Amino acid sequence: MRSERGRVMFGDGEFVPTRATKALAGYEGPRPLLAPKVFVAMLALLVALGLVLGVSLGSSLTVAFCFLPAFVAGVGTVRQTAVAAGAGFLVVLVALYDDDRIGEPTPALVVAGIGALCVIVCHLRIHRTEEVTRLRSLVAALQRQLLQPLPVTTGQLSADGLYQPVEVDSLMGGDLYDLETSPYGTRVLIADVQGKGLQTVGTTMALLAAFREAAHHVAELPRVADALEDAVHRHNARSAARGEPERFVTALLLSFDDEGRVSVVDCGHVSPHLVRHTAREVLPIEFPDPGLPLGMGELAPGPRSLKEFTLPRDATLFVCTDGVTESRSADGDFYPLEERLRAWAGDPPDQLTEALRNDLHAFIDGTPRDDIAWLCLRRP
Repeated sequence: MRSERGRVMFGDGEFVPTRATKALAGYEGPRPLLAPKVFVAMLALLVALGLVLGVSLGSSLTVAFCFLPAFVAGVGTVRQTAVAAGAGFLVVLVALYDDDRIGEPTPALVVAGIGALCVIVCHLRIHRTEEVTRLRSLVAALQRQLLQPLPVTTGQLSADGLYQPVEVDSLMGGDLYDLETSPYGTRVLIADVQGKGLQTVGTTMALLAAFREAAHHVAELPRVADALEDAVHRHNARSAARGEPERFVTALLLSFDDEGRVSVVDCGHVSPHLVRHTAREVLPIEFPDPGLPLGMGELAPGPRSLKEFTLPRDATLFVCTDGVTESRSADGDFYPLEERLRAWAGDPPDQLTEALRNDLHAFIDGTPRDDIAWLCLRRP
């Protein structure tokens, strides 16, 4: 993808954002940092001050007003910059006239040249800001289509959580989640693509597309995992043809029915935890056969196994990626997830997500080393 004159370019094609597209993305355009009323008041005050100083102290001090448009160019609009440049030019002319140097063109030409340059710089700054804002708005719209905003409530469960890509300017990364209502209950996917950041987005999109299709049409959860396995293999084949690395994916597939029964297929992922709020206990969900990651299923000796249990109404099922369990403090210590969950087990369930978010952020000092995703799943 590349950008050319404010247009987003994909390969040989071209996508030109329209008003409808901008509205869908929530794009409103950049707003000037310098409000019109503030600009008018500031400019009037500075011009008056410049004229007074010019009359009393001569033209040498008023030359400093050639820097006025440079300031406005950094925070205002093109029109404001042009007005500031004109005002500075006027102040210098008046100062030269009062100093009997009106016949010397050099100071006025310097101020005029700087003013014109500032107008050009302001135009380029605003154009670049609009381009970046538009691109980020479109990426945000894409993220909303790929990853459901949390919290989410279906007929079988309520879900809250966190999604945080490791790259600061990225809205998507290698961790992913999805919830789909189906004739077989609510299906949940949480996964971690090998790698991190934007390099994993292609695999992420392929996996989400396969899950959303299979979740609705395949009754057996292990067969849904097989559909995801096939999707990863197809994507890896396309990646290899382009000279890109193949990737595997660790994942948890879960299905919730109306009676609170939970079915889980583990594809080499981090084990979930059952938080019993009334009993104030945390129980790791162990899998006798964790299974291999998606993309490596052909190495398994047999089909993927299915684990079933009941989710009590007073409990939260916590699922996450290794971006949580492998987070490290400044001293190199791993994040004590089970210890933290046990400490908060007696708190109201709706406070668990916020407590974990704040505690993990403080533990890593606000700087994650990997993509982070987790879901807190409860019966509604």
